[in-house]
Amino acid sequence: MSDIPHIEVKDMVCAYGDYLVLEDVSFKVNRGEILVIMGRSGCGKSTLLKHMIGLRDPAEGQVLYSGKDFAASSEREKKSLLRKFGVLYQGGALWSSMTLEENVSFPLEEYTNLKRRQILEIVDMKLSQVGLKGFQKFYPAELSGGMRKRAGLARAMALDPEVLFFDEPSSGLDPVSSKRLDDLILSLRDIFNTTVVVVTHELDSIFAIADKAVMLSPQKKTIIAQGNPKTLLEESDNPVVTEFLSRKGGRFSTSNL
Repeated sequence: MSDIPHIEVKDMVCAYGDYLVLEDVSFKVNRGEILVIMGRSGCGKSTLLKHMIGLRDPAEGQVLYSGKDFAASSEREKKSLLRKFGVLYQGGALWSSMTLEENVSFPLEEYTNLKRRQILEIVDMKLSQVGLKGFQKFYPAELSGGMRKRAGLARAMALDPEVLFFDEPSSGLDPVSSKRLDDLILSLRDIFNTTVVVVTHELDSIFAIADKAVMLSPQKKTIIAQGNPKTLLEESDNPVVTEFLSRKGGRFSTSNL
């Protein structure tokens, strides 16, 4: 087994022009692990995710996939790496004018030379894996919020990615739908040995799915804690970390925002 991490972020600086968002960000994720990126609003969670999936290049530092520097790769190498990513954005990001079948088909048509019959077979399988068998001809507007998230996940899974990225997957979901999505993430990891990176501030999800977590601070503009969240809650001597992980109801009170 290779001792090279599946994902490694090294000494990364994230900035928009002269505005510094994060600095000195370093962590590793092994294959098949679930990493949660957590922290208060405005701490840079989504910005870090954008840098990890190649939407922005680091101002300094590196994002390595199996030892390969994404930003320093050729366009051909980047396209090959991107094919191994699946991304579920906060709103699901489904095309409203397309059926679920058409939405999930899109990456297969874009990145493969499969015949239409083969594509439809994969679409049926992916929708079944997320509990949406029989919904191929439905449009996103005809589904509940939880179903739209699962449909977005089916599309993210279409190319059998090695890494799945989630941006606030539980946002807007009721507790039952949120737990169902958490269970689905765990199942996909266990069945396919997929590496998973999740941006969230939802405590129930953090404790349910994370093998490890990194916590960002909007004041420090860097990582202030990393490790298993249960261990961090029990052992961290940083009051900001313990307050975040022990808050009631899974959210900060408005006085803390």
